[in-house]
Amino acid sequence: MSHLVIPSHWKVKRSTHFFTKDKVPKALLNHHNTAEGVYGQICVMQGTVTFYGFADEAATEPEKTVVIQAGQFAVSPPEYWHRVELSDDAQFNINFWTEGDTGNKSMFNSSKIHSKPIEALFDKPDNDKPTE
Repeated sequence: MSHLVIPSHWKVKRSTHFFTKDKVPKALLNHHNTAEGVYGQICVMQGTVTFYGFADEAATEPEKTVVIQAGQFAVSPPEYWHRVELSDDAQFNINFWTEGDTGNKSMFNSSKIHSKPIEALFDKPDNDKPTE
């Protein structure tokens, strides 16, 4: 996933501003995918962004996990279901690449199945362990 090459004749259609853990859209923390004909390029400026890729919209276990460090980027192919998790100091943006003019077409789709983070992907605090 992170080694995908965006075709050289494609162009950046839209770029987001920088997101932080406090100002990231909730949709990015939940299942969503890039639209048909759109590559997403996650560019990390500070901290760490962890990308979880899923086989399809209904999947709850990631088939790919990519840790993107500051100064690195990763590419998500068109129509690939995924979500991200951020370190406390993360700062990143997303570039959306397309082959041609897409007009005002959305660059991604939110999941209709998953509307909140999948708890199994998060570490549980030690205080959740049963006491002896």
